[in-house]
Amino acid sequence: MDYILKTKNLTKTYGRMDSVKDLDLRVPQKSIYGFLGPNGAGKSTTMKMILNLVKPTGGAVEIFGKTMNQQNRLNILKHTGSLVESPSYYGHLSGRENLEIVQMLKGVPKEQIDEVLHIVRMENQQNKKADHYSLGMKQRLGIAMALLGRPKLLLLDEPTNGLDPSGIQEIRELICSLPERYGMTVVISSHLLSEIDQMADTVGIIDKGELVFQDSMERLQSFGSRSIFLHTLDDEAALALIRERKLQAKRDQDGIRLSKLPDEKVAMLVAQMVERDIGILRVEEWHKSLEDIFLELTGRRLSL
Repeated sequence: MDYILKTKNLTKTYGRMDSVKDLDLRVPQKSIYGFLGPNGAGKSTTMKMILNLVKPTGGAVEIFGKTMNQQNRLNILKHTGSLVESPSYYGHLSGRENLEIVQMLKGVPKEQIDEVLHIVRMENQQNKKADHYSLGMKQRLGIAMALLGRPKLLLLDEPTNGLDPSGIQEIRELICSLPERYGMTVVISSHLLSEIDQMADTVGIIDKGELVFQDSMERLQSFGSRSIFLHTLDDEAALALIRERKLQAKRDQDGIRLSKLPDEKVAMLVAQMVERDIGILRVEEWHKSLEDIFLELTGRRLSL
């Protein structure tokens, strides 16, 4: 597999504390890579090291097949867009004027300003001073700046921060369209499982500065074991019947949980319970959520 971004043993130490430790990221080309972890896990520090804004204590960053260093830094960053922590802008200038400054610095065609304004739905607010923007509009402006120049690699740190539900949906749709529409690779960090789940096809989970999981979203979801949940009017009698049939089950305060069974076996079990006059209140399939999986991997709770 071709990786547009790789890190090797990437480490950042502040005093005696490792903010990031021996991180080996592998970001496939034209993918949306979800960089997931709790607040304070080291996501922003990692992104800053990738962009050479923070000097690593150890390890290396490779982008476009080239190791990031002072000699090729500008050439690499020319094809990289980013929004880390919060957008930078001139408050006394309008959104469009801010974009014009970035457009000149990047040396890209002026026509791209209208394009990125349309992409982030800012056409009607482009002449308003940036200081008068809401937090969500400032976030849109930051993403628009990052998109100027149609970068090959786009790094977005909590890009939906401050947006209302409709704005989150728009930005999510925008991000999901970038790989196919422009051939971009997007690395998006978040502490929100639901956001990563709806956007990313590859995911890396960081906790206390260390990578605890890295693979496809499909692989992560496969850790969610499935089972059958039964709630009856007589759980004791139901459990006795299940054990007669040599099936694995356990009772908890909400009912009975069985290991995943084929549909026909579930139907047969329900029919046998009916024959024994065991009233059935509910039969449902249960599986671990991404939050449950995260807790197993890290042992700590994640904001939702």
